[in-house]
Amino acid sequence: MDTRPIGIFDSGVGGLSVLREIKKLLPQENYIFIADQKNIPYGGKTPAQIRLLTSRIIKYFIGKRVKMVVVACNTATCYAIEFLRKKYPSVTFVGTVPAIKPAARLSHNKSIAILSTPATAKSSYLKNLIRQNAIGVKIANIGCPELENLVEEGQINSPEIKTLLRKYLQKAARSKPDYIVLGCTHYPFLKTTIKRLSPFRAKLIDSGKAIARRVKYLLRTSGTENGHGASTVYFTTGDPVKFSGAASRLLKTKVRAKKLKI
Repeated sequence: MDTRPIGIFDSGVGGLSVLREIKKLLPQENYIFIADQKNIPYGGKTPAQIRLLTSRIIKYFIGKRVKMVVVACNTATCYAIEFLRKKYPSVTFVGTVPAIKPAARLSHNKSIAILSTPATAKSSYLKNLIRQNAIGVKIANIGCPELENLVEEGQINSPEIKTLLRKYLQKAARSKPDYIVLGCTHYPFLKTTIKRLSPFRAKLIDSGKAIARRVKYLLRTSGTENGHGASTVYFTTGDPVKFSGAASRLLKTKVRAKKLKI
């Protein structure tokens, strides 16, 4: 039994959607979740700034003797994960990338839409994923300004978020996709709203379940699974009261976060 925690981080509450899927599959593990809300959004930062900010979090995790780090943020994965793997070779990293490969494979129309933050949408990392995994598939690559910020506040049914979603879904509709890839970890919390507002029929797909399966596989093959535990500690570099309120609404359970200074 390896009781060391699994470290999971994001720039905000979006990573909670990944944490939720991992906990479903691995309920007996211990977790430390960090929301770097002091520096949100990562999409507004330079690659060098993202590498610096994520390095601080990794150093904290190393001090807590985590057995794995899940980068539950598409932007941080796109711009920093390769840097982090080289800088911290002793750490096992699991990244978060848009589920383009399964969407492209499953699409009957050979047309998919990707909704992500503007930073992820324009990243070379995403372009490479599309080039490698979506040959012959039409791609509507849609950056969605402000969507992440509203989810960050726990607003998943507000008039503002519905207005934005209608606009982005109208853009996606032009390509007649039969799959929508949710390319930001904040967006799985909007699944119900997206289905309700979408002007076309499409299946939604995100990376949460695949990440959870990857974490389980790595723990099993390395012999580091835990049979007794199930504790989760939440930290934010921002306002713990604000985070706790938003996280409680999104996860539909009571969350109490602590302030983290790193």
